[in-house]
Amino acid sequence: MLHGFYLFKRVRSQKILLKGVLIRMHIPDGYLSPVTALPIAAVMVPIIGIAVKKVQTTMKKKQAPLLAIGAAFSFLIMMFNLPIPGGSSAHAVGAVLIAILLGPWAATVAVTVALIIQAMIFGDGGIITLGANCFNIAFLMSFGGYYSYRLIKAKADASSIRGLVAAACGGYIGINLAALSTAVMFGMQYHWFQGPDGTPLYFMYPLKVALTVMMGEHLLFAGPVESAFTVLGVLFVARTYPEMIGSSAIKTGKTKGVMANV
Repeated sequence: MLHGFYLFKRVRSQKILLKGVLIRMHIPDGYLSPVTALPIAAVMVPIIGIAVKKVQTTMKKKQAPLLAIGAAFSFLIMMFNLPIPGGSSAHAVGAVLIAILLGPWAATVAVTVALIIQAMIFGDGGIITLGANCFNIAFLMSFGGYYSYRLIKAKADASSIRGLVAAACGGYIGINLAALSTAVMFGMQYHWFQGPDGTPLYFMYPLKVALTVMMGEHLLFAGPVESAFTVLGVLFVARTYPEMIGSSAIKTGKTKGVMANV
């Protein structure tokens, strides 16, 4: 019990230093070793290539503006931060909503574009770590959340109660999956890369601290925010543009997203 209390105090005392790194998931340069960041970027390059080819072959030209709208939507909502206790903040991403509407490959492309703009122009996230951010937020979140949504929704209509519950669960699972991957990347730097005197060379805190802070804030705050955005987005599209998310597209079994094949 004493050890648990000490860890709790330790996490609380380090929360100010961790804010803006953990809660936002945008990994800045200097927090991942190039030995970690560059191989992840190398893996992400062919993933983006596959995603672009999938989008080119499955989306019609008249649907292309939807991809741009998806990227703009993700960029916009990531700029709005919700203050949470402890001085940190949380924000939604929109990746799962885009995946539900356009498919996970299209969501990967859209969120990647948003992340590149944020990193290159606004300095939100690093350049060397851009591949890791795209892997966690654009790829892992889109696919993890989307297939969770598909599993829970089954054959129900997207705008039904079950469909909306599935959307909420997909958004919640997706952002927490991305948070878990980010926390592991952070925490392992502490254990893998230390100087001769034991000083951490990159991320300064062990895995248990990274997991406690990152997952605690996303499970309690960022997850529900992402769920709400996903459900509201599905409801808005279902009521305003029913042809985009109508039951006919779901019943055919030919679409993995509402308007795009996987």
